[in-house]
Amino acid sequence: MVAELNKIANEASAPAGTLVDVDSVTLQYKTSSLLVTATESVSFSVEQSDRFVLLGPSGCGKSTLLKAIGGYMKPTSGSIRVAGRPVVRPGADRMMVFQEFDQLPPWKTVLENVMFPLLATGRMRRREAEERARHYIDKVKLTRAIDSYPHTLSGGMKQRVAIARGMAMQPDVLLMDEPFAALDALTRRQMQDELLQLWDETRFTVIFVTHSIAEAIKISNRILLLSPHPGRVKAEVRNVDAAKSDTTEAAALEKRIHDLLFSEAVEEHSHVQG
Repeated sequence: MVAELNKIANEASAPAGTLVDVDSVTLQYKTSSLLVTATESVSFSVEQSDRFVLLGPSGCGKSTLLKAIGGYMKPTSGSIRVAGRPVVRPGADRMMVFQEFDQLPPWKTVLENVMFPLLATGRMRRREAEERARHYIDKVKLTRAIDSYPHTLSGGMKQRVAIARGMAMQPDVLLMDEPFAALDALTRRQMQDELLQLWDETRFTVIFVTHSIAEAIKISNRILLLSPHPGRVKAEVRNVDAAKSDTTEAAALEKRIHDLLFSEAVEEHSHVQG
């Protein structure tokens, strides 16, 4: 009874509408010679339909945080909850898209790659899985390449397949770890636009990792700024949508974020209105 009451109290403590709750999370991992502290006492919450960006320089622990939310590593201290449930392992409620292009089995077609997790997890029978896969392949504009194999696709097309595969699982949250970093500038911009268009149509929740301030401004409605070595929360920037349509505002916001990121003092959970 006590344990059940504690569980209810913990779930009630999260703000209304919170989908992902990261509470005082410290993450450490071992290398061959030392213990690395990737993040220290990081707290934030992500609401339903947020386009939430983790932004910071290399070494701030943003990718490590994403892996912890995905359930691929456990916090040294603190807790992570998704939809009120503690994260203890990877799950279909959290799908990850990485920047590497080799995440697609090369012997499977576009259709088979998108269907694969639906079938592997037993969530759907083949006919249902194919119907849903075709729907999301169409959403990412790859219907003409539906029977193609990964080696025949460009980098941008492979990333679209990975996004369609993640979306087809209809997860609570899509986790994207610098998914466009390896693309050329033109393709990267196109993929950003397509991601936003897809979000407009489906309003999914995404946590997006990047070290590009410009990309963070374009993708997000909220940005969490992290300091390096180890990653701590410096500030949160909200309501940046308006800046995207005005180059003067966008440039001013980019400068403000740059100044916040590279200021010496850590401003834990400062809030900046964009």
